[in-house]
Amino acid sequence: MARMNALKGIALQIGATFIFTIMAAMVRIVSERIPTGEVVFARSFFALFPLLALLTLRNEISAAVRTANPLGHVLRGIIGVIAMSLSFSALAFLPLADATAIGFTAPLITVALAAVMLGERVQLYRWAAVAVGLGGVVVMLWPHMNGGFETRESAIGATCALVGAFCTAGAMVQVRRLTASETTAAIVFYFQSLAAVAGLATAAWGWVLPGWGDAVLLVAIGLFGGVGQILLTESYRFAPASVVAPFNYSAMLWSLLLGFLLFGEIPPLLVVAGALIVIGAGLFVILRERRPNRAREEDAAAGPPGGPAT
Repeated sequence: MARMNALKGIALQIGATFIFTIMAAMVRIVSERIPTGEVVFARSFFALFPLLALLTLRNEISAAVRTANPLGHVLRGIIGVIAMSLSFSALAFLPLADATAIGFTAPLITVALAAVMLGERVQLYRWAAVAVGLGGVVVMLWPHMNGGFETRESAIGATCALVGAFCTAGAMVQVRRLTASETTAAIVFYFQSLAAVAGLATAAWGWVLPGWGDAVLLVAIGLFGGVGQILLTESYRFAPASVVAPFNYSAMLWSLLLGFLLFGEIPPLLVVAGALIVIGAGLFVILRERRPNRAREEDAAAGPPGGPAT
């Protein structure tokens, strides 16, 4: 068991969100030319290399492949692949900051789904945070509307981002179920493997042969995703979830910065305001529950809370 080191945990969490945001930016670049299924395959397959390297270094390969609930992994894989595909699709139609901000609703939606699907007791302040967070989503979407959505692309992107956030929340609920019998290594390994297989299956619907530039980006997307996953998991080894999880929201800062530098995007003030409302609601829930919770830590370690970093 690693010794607690809050500063190290926070640094790893910030590093993970930065790497995931770079990955999202690369997804946005290649999505103009590469089918989503092909991107999902690259994200999942090449992420296995750093993951397997770490598991080998720690002699945890046997723990990663051992499972008492294979069907549970399949269900988590199906929901997670849908969430990833929708998140990547949203990046093709929405500015980077907008897609990232809408993805932040996933942890709040998880609260509601956990109450319905797992029978978890949800206190009033959590429901209030969910309501406020969903109000923030309306504020974020408002600039894309003009008596309806301004463009077909905005409608597609916003729909993909919202449905993707719901699917991400569903995947996290399934992760909570899996933590009852499965290790974090197994949850991550089986998801990446199943997602790679699912992405590969879409080749039947027509992949494209990427040029050298896109091929490098596809490999980098997977490697960055794998390294980001490792940093995210490691952050929870050095500090409680209540300490490091709030720093996941630094992804909003990175997405604003990269969106401006790479794509010249300046989000409307309402998008920023809505994102701050969602972030505030999420932080309220996290900070309201300062007591460490093992299940919540494993949830976070098994996957990012939301957004295109899925």
